[in-house]
Amino acid sequence: MRPLSRSTGARAAVLGGVALWIGSVAWTGAQTAPGSRPQAPGSPPQMSEQVFKNIQVLKGIPVDEFMGTMGLFSAALSVCCAECHTGAGTSNPKWEDDPPRKRTARRMVQMVAAINRDNFSGRQVVTCWTCHRGSQRPLVTPALDKMYGEPVIEPPDILAAAPAGEPTVDQIFDKYLQALGGPARLARLTSYVAKGTSTPFGDVGKGYPAEIYAKAPDQLATIVHQQDGDVARTFDGRQGYFLLPLTVVEEYPWTGGALEGAKLDAELAFPARIKQALTSWRVSFSTTVNGVDVRVVQGTGAAGLVATLYFDKQSGLLVRMIRYTNSAVGRVPTQLDFSDYRAVAGVKMPFKWSYSWLSGRDDFVLADVQPNVAIDPARFAKPVPVARRDR
Repeated sequence: MRPLSRSTGARAAVLGGVALWIGSVAWTGAQTAPGSRPQAPGSPPQMSEQVFKNIQVLKGIPVDEFMGTMGLFSAALSVCCAECHTGAGTSNPKWEDDPPRKRTARRMVQMVAAINRDNFSGRQVVTCWTCHRGSQRPLVTPALDKMYGEPVIEPPDILAAAPAGEPTVDQIFDKYLQALGGPARLARLTSYVAKGTSTPFGDVGKGYPAEIYAKAPDQLATIVHQQDGDVARTFDGRQGYFLLPLTVVEEYPWTGGALEGAKLDAELAFPARIKQALTSWRVSFSTTVNGVDVRVVQGTGAAGLVATLYFDKQSGLLVRMIRYTNSAVGRVPTQLDFSDYRAVAGVKMPFKWSYSWLSGRDDFVLADVQPNVAIDPARFAKPVPVARRDR
């Protein structure tokens, strides 16, 4: 997808594994409903029609799934919020308005749902991406240059199991743990606080201060201090939240597969129990990632979560993870790429990584990591918005 500038009103935000264009093509006319309140811990998630106005098709789904659906629209059509919403990117957006493109989008969603219902027993075989693939109008004629040019391989979400000859899941994971420093050293790392910078995609040279707090076995918080306010992602071992300034919904909880994805990210911060993180692990065909030969392992978890992990054949270290969560119009991918592993308290940790989600990416670079330090539990709780900063 083409990069968008901040002036368009579409905000790229990435934190702890999730990046999205908020308001990218919110065709339902999203606007905070009067009297709506943040979700209380442990209460049922608020549905889209409770939080937004003029919801006609995407009813009965939680706010986080609704936002992920908007991101899928944005990626499939290469559009931003200003191309479908009245006043998007200004101080007075009218999300509830119904311009022609929003009405067309509703019909398209209903059409795709009917195709899947009538031909594939309701399974999401056809999605927006199936036809659009980054174009506002689906192409109808093959391009000969593409036919005879360098092929681009796009692997499916669900990978086939590899034939005999590949190492087993246990062998791949055991090599990974040994490459990190071994189970004994991993067990001695119980927490860490890291500081560095986060650079959004397209903002060359605009690194923002970033903080990462992690506590074993499954608590993780990532905070990026951007000019317009803090971007934060937190998981306290049970609940997870996403905070993004200057959006129609500044803060909301994760549910379903997105919550399971946040849990997986937190568990991988202390990977000694990686085998138990998901179920139904299987080895798929080896491939390459950025020119590196890798072994591929895929697993499934609760709420439809699917995760594919790519391990360097030579070193055994994890170089990429792609995880998928379900939405009303297809799977929502999140991709994490890891590099520059360095030893901290005898355990190798990636000092560089990127988080990508549909139409945004942030590159993180760590400058300092303090192992085995006390961390206030409030760091992993629901984040509190911080006002805009002057630069």
